[in-house]
Amino acid sequence: MDELNPPAAPDVNPELTIDQLDDGIQHVNNPIVGLTAIEKKYLTKIVEYSQNNNNFYFSDGVAKVEVRVVSDEIIRIRLAPHGAFLEEFSYAVPENTKRVTVFSFREDEKNYRVSTNTVTCIIDKETCLISFADNQDVIINQDQAPMHWEENSDFGGYYVYATKKASAEESFFGLGDKTANFNLRGKRLVNWNSDTYSFAKDQDPLYRSIPFYIGLSDETAYGIFFDNTFKSYFDFAHEDNGKTSFWADGGELQYYYIHGPKMMDVVKRYHSLTGTHPMPPLWALGFHQCRWSYYPESKIKDLARNFRERKIPCDAIYLDIDYMDGYRCFTWNKKYFPDPKRMVKELADDGFRTVVIIDPGIKVDDNYWVFREGKEKKYFCRRCDDYFMEGYVWPGRCQFPDFTNPEVRDWWGTLFEGLVDAGVAGVWNDMNEPAVFGSGTFPVDVRHNFDGHRGSHRKAHNVYGMQMVRATYNGLKKLYKNKRPFTITRAGYSGVQRYSSVWTGDNVASWEHLKLGSVQLQRLSVSGISFCGTDIGGFSGEPDAELFTRWIQFGVFSPFMRAHSAGDTREREPWSFGEVYEAINRKFIELRYRLLPYIYSAFWEHHKYGFPILRPVVMLEQEDKTNHYRENEFTFGDKILVAPVTEPGIQQMVVYLPKGKWYDYWTHELIEGGREITVATPLDSLPIFVKAGSVIPESPLMQYVNEFEVDEFMFQVYYSDYEVRSFYYEDHGDTFAYEQDIYMEKKFLVNGDATSMTIKQSIEGLFTPRYETYDLKIISLPFTPSRVIIDNRDYTGSLEVDDLHRIRIQASKNFRNIQILA
Repeated sequence: MDELNPPAAPDVNPELTIDQLDDGIQHVNNPIVGLTAIEKKYLTKIVEYSQNNNNFYFSDGVAKVEVRVVSDEIIRIRLAPHGAFLEEFSYAVPENTKRVTVFSFREDEKNYRVSTNTVTCIIDKETCLISFADNQDVIINQDQAPMHWEENSDFGGYYVYATKKASAEESFFGLGDKTANFNLRGKRLVNWNSDTYSFAKDQDPLYRSIPFYIGLSDETAYGIFFDNTFKSYFDFAHEDNGKTSFWADGGELQYYYIHGPKMMDVVKRYHSLTGTHPMPPLWALGFHQCRWSYYPESKIKDLARNFRERKIPCDAIYLDIDYMDGYRCFTWNKKYFPDPKRMVKELADDGFRTVVIIDPGIKVDDNYWVFREGKEKKYFCRRCDDYFMEGYVWPGRCQFPDFTNPEVRDWWGTLFEGLVDAGVAGVWNDMNEPAVFGSGTFPVDVRHNFDGHRGSHRKAHNVYGMQMVRATYNGLKKLYKNKRPFTITRAGYSGVQRYSSVWTGDNVASWEHLKLGSVQLQRLSVSGISFCGTDIGGFSGEPDAELFTRWIQFGVFSPFMRAHSAGDTREREPWSFGEVYEAINRKFIELRYRLLPYIYSAFWEHHKYGFPILRPVVMLEQEDKTNHYRENEFTFGDKILVAPVTEPGIQQMVVYLPKGKWYDYWTHELIEGGREITVATPLDSLPIFVKAGSVIPESPLMQYVNEFEVDEFMFQVYYSDYEVRSFYYEDHGDTFAYEQDIYMEKKFLVNGDATSMTIKQSIEGLFTPRYETYDLKIISLPFTPSRVIIDNRDYTGSLEVDDLHRIRIQASKNFRNIQILA
């Protein structure tokens, strides 16, 4: 360069021709030229692909799709509209514990194929349509349109969409506790956690967002888990009978395809992603009594006295918001409860655990220690312009912790120290949709930490309640040391089962809601949330004696059994409707306590192996299309089938029994299944059936869990002329020792013929129960027994048959083989 003659400086304001403007160059004062309209954009022809271990990437030149092999049966799909994926993070799927061992990639003229031993993801090169096939190359699920998106000009990001083909016979199940029919075909539903007092049938949305559904077509089931926390939508052949769609107001289009072919396979694999319930303390499976509200202390003591004097078993009494000082969380109203620690101890001495309610709204009051701490540490939610999020709930003007901030969750967990020191045994998280009087919930511009991934309330709303109960559970777990916490939450998102039980919210005292409750609990169970229940008797309104009694009967076979009612209703305890109904309610609550060993074993099967606790008939026999529409019958675990009575005044009802042989629980009548039968339903009875060959553990009657030490354990053993396996689980009942394998699994094998029956037992585990013997009740032998051999020794006890076709045999708890001979 010639430094003495530098080049002329460029003209900073050059004149532009019209042609130049048309080429996209514009004057600073001209309106923008060439801005495209906002419209849906679809994936197009794939122009490149790449691989990184078990992740495969396909691009159309702008957008990018990730196909991740998660396991042999699970494949995840993600869409990045402009090629840049969001950071990996999920509250539902905490970590990928699966280790993929075998997968392959193949390209042909038309498709890319990512395969495991079980499932193949097929990506069409020209259209980017995605299909999933089994290992016989049968298409199970496929796109109808390529994944698509639309820019959100108000908030940034995209609306994201997926559209799948729906076959003419396809049925859909899951999505949490929706109040629609059990089969969701023909429905359009929304996930946006909402406080829905006295909700109605088909009202939507409700309290929880579980974006997981099961499709069932041609006897083959698959699952779709749309892991997106924004408001999401599902259309199950509603708009168009030939398609199913799901979409969200923001976030990524990220979903997991979960292969079957059985519905049970799909649910177990969904659990492998999102987790199962931890083992509850055994007392949490007993009967719980709640009301808004029991106070003062004298009222609580009178309630407890009535349970014990009337010999109606009960394990827990709940304190609603009136136990607090001015509805301030973590405080006590000393007028009503002058010495809570003494009161809680006296209740515990009589076998009652105390459960208290805690809401997220913290009263704005500088003299209130919880508010003062949260304010000093900047733990409360703020709006986009940095003002605190404030709203009115029970205490008045409140601020709300940001439970998506791990530091806030840790702090929240420490706040329970005073309640734990007072002896409180469980915590009930309510109002955590989050609910705000007047506005319904938070404004969408509220900011959240989202574990460092940042987001507005649009993103955090559906996980707010889940993260609150997560903070509660983890805090209690630390404070209780090795004791298991018990928590219950009203709101949640997929994966909430790792921290809490749930109930279906503020239902109504009506026969319709009793039936709705049965459908909701079945749906929750196949949606990953098995520890679920309803407000027995209905929260609002007034049940009559018959309705309350039928609800108690249904509650026996609800994983979570709690009676609850609103403050403007008459009190409703099991004795509230007179002696006749009290006796029936006592009978069924006693049945719950006798079956607790079986119920507890079903929880272990859920926790350890991923089985849902309640199983609808379609899950048992999905090949029969008639079963796709059955809602009333379900099994608790895999051995006991129940058909709740959900209509008034009926003396008989039609019940479907799945294939196989079943025994009437009350009469021991043997019935061939695979058909509908008519069952008598007097008020003091409930249709209950037990699979032939089952070994059902039963507890001696107690007024509360562990009232006394058991010196002999009982089993009901039902004869079968084919081989049947049963299962029983034991542990300490209230510690985490089971995580160090301090438990026992007992497996039984029953088989028989016209002249003999055998019972085999195998035992695994490190736990040692204190009892030494079994009381075995052998039911419905088809022959008269003359000899019993236990581990090669003749049994010398009585072989008399009672009026219920049973013989009773005492045997060592460690027996290996029992032979009963004609």
